[in-house]
Amino acid sequence: MDLDQLDLNPRIIAAVKKAKLKSVKEVLHFSGPDLQRLTRLPSLDVQHLLRTASSHLQGSRVCTALHLHQQKQRFPAQHQRLSLGCPVLDGLLRGGLPLDGLTELAGPSSAGKTQLALQLCLTVQFPRRHGGLEAGAVYICTEDVFPSARLQQLMAQQRRLRTDVPGDVVDRIKFGNQIFVEHVADVDTLLECVRKKVPALLSRGMARLVVIDSVAAPFRCEFDGAASVPRARCLQALGAALRQLSCTFQSPVLCINQVTEVTEEQGTAPGPQGVWDERVSPALGMTWSNQLLMRLMVSRRRPDRTLRVVFAPHLPPSSCSYTVNAEGVRGTPGTASC
Repeated sequence: MDLDQLDLNPRIIAAVKKAKLKSVKEVLHFSGPDLQRLTRLPSLDVQHLLRTASSHLQGSRVCTALHLHQQKQRFPAQHQRLSLGCPVLDGLLRGGLPLDGLTELAGPSSAGKTQLALQLCLTVQFPRRHGGLEAGAVYICTEDVFPSARLQQLMAQQRRLRTDVPGDVVDRIKFGNQIFVEHVADVDTLLECVRKKVPALLSRGMARLVVIDSVAAPFRCEFDGAASVPRARCLQALGAALRQLSCTFQSPVLCINQVTEVTEEQGTAPGPQGVWDERVSPALGMTWSNQLLMRLMVSRRRPDRTLRVVFAPHLPPSSCSYTVNAEGVRGTPGTASC
């Protein structure tokens, strides 16, 4: 940027040019004392020069974080989401899963974690205008056999679940051809899969979603209480590999996690049991929590199931009820709360 555009005394501009500084940005590379030595200007003139140069580059207005957030057209990738296939659930998460970062879905068995993961494997295949990413999914199983029968049922019910999508669009998608299943039994195999096999699929555009069901199973089998340090290192390695995949390929990563019981101190009375069972917490501890962008938890108390946002940088703590039926997972309208 030309120095002559600065609203300064010609004497100051002449001194700057004599010091062989050719642009405003180059001026700002130096500290006040360095500029004073180079230009031989008084201290007050140097301070005035730095303030004027900074204001000129900054522009006429301060750009706040809120202003950046509102400029979605300038930063489309930061605002793009993978839909959950239900407007109520998407409303809770402000559009769905972020494309960059790890999302954890934790909860007890039979709460609907796998159901929601399977639904995402179908949603990711829809066109972008319908909340998808026009690609397949990688589903890594670590404890149970992949629920192919349930997947077939969900595929057959997509027309009924996704009433917002024209029927001919649904019929054109070959859902079963774009879900890549891998079974792993130990931590080393899981790391190898994430580092070698998954990148090959993502780099070819064949998949844009990674699901691990569940992340805790191999660690619980291999590490006991005395092996906390090696377990922490493996968790950090897994988290780093998954974050790199998500960032490089702009692909959401969903990690299903188990829960553990929280032991109460001896002599204390158990607290009242509300909507959320505070006696359970996600497995794998703080080391794994630090790898996450967003944590979701599900609970089940017949006849209700509830999805809760525990933490996320772009969401407040909130929750809503949902149901699981033959069609898939549906949020219950009017049950969202903060």
